[in-house]
Amino acid sequence: MKTLIAALSLLFGFQVFAEDHPSLASVKTADKARVAAMQLGDREKLDAVFSDELRYAHSNGIVDTKKSFIEILSAGKTKYVGYDYEEQNFTFPVPGIALMTGRAHVQAESEGKAMDAVLSFLAVWREEKGQWRFLAWQSCKLPAAVK
Repeated sequence: MKTLIAALSLLFGFQVFAEDHPSLASVKTADKARVAAMQLGDREKLDAVFSDELRYAHSNGIVDTKKSFIEILSAGKTKYVGYDYEEQNFTFPVPGIALMTGRAHVQAESEGKAMDAVLSFLAVWREEKGQWRFLAWQSCKLPAAVK
């Protein structure tokens, strides 16, 4: 019982801490820059915001590295034409790491095929040499809402 109470206390305190975390604004700004760079396919901006150890697991199961993902985006093989968060939450489990979770409505074109989906995602940001860099992404397509 003591363990449960301690865990709940940590969880409650953790959530409050995340809302007031001194790096929250910086991580949100870095994420806005990431989305803009992905939509533009800007090689230099992507290189600046992506960690060298990036692991990007797409909702279709394909996994890209920093090098492969920058090549796809800068060559225009995949174009993100819409990227709107429906929900975006941040937590800071340890110093220098930020977890971002939520749902995003993403519209993309890849190899002549359009994708329009709501994704549930987990993203990991890591502070590297004083800069927040995008380390990992994993997402899955959510089923269409029942009307």
